[in-house]
Amino acid sequence: MTMMDTYPAEINLDRSKLAATIDALIECAEACTACADACLSESSVAELTKCVRTNLDCADVCGTTARVLSRHTGYDANISRTLLEACAMVCKSCGDECASHASMHEHCRVCAEACRACEQACLDLLAAMS
Repeated sequence: MTMMDTYPAEINLDRSKLAATIDALIECAEACTACADACLSESSVAELTKCVRTNLDCADVCGTTARVLSRHTGYDANISRTLLEACAMVCKSCGDECASHASMHEHCRVCAEACRACEQACLDLLAAMS
């Protein structure tokens, strides 16, 4: 939030909600990257192929969305909305996949929680943009 407070021009969104969403996106990207890596270290790695792929896709989408939302010069709400919608969808998918392994792998449980929180943050910011 500190960096967001230093932005000299108007931002068309609630700064604290925007900052919270960016934080959730970054946290989710980190959790997904770590979960993918942990899955690759499991003895049952062949059973976790879809989880690894979904984790990496989610990490990429969340990271990109966080970077785009951090830029405000020449802001285009349509781009932000589209990215937030895509991010909410991929977070739901990744959260579902990780949840299916959560009883066997703690890293999947943690990742599923981060995905659910990020999905909700994206949906909340989308609602605030309407």
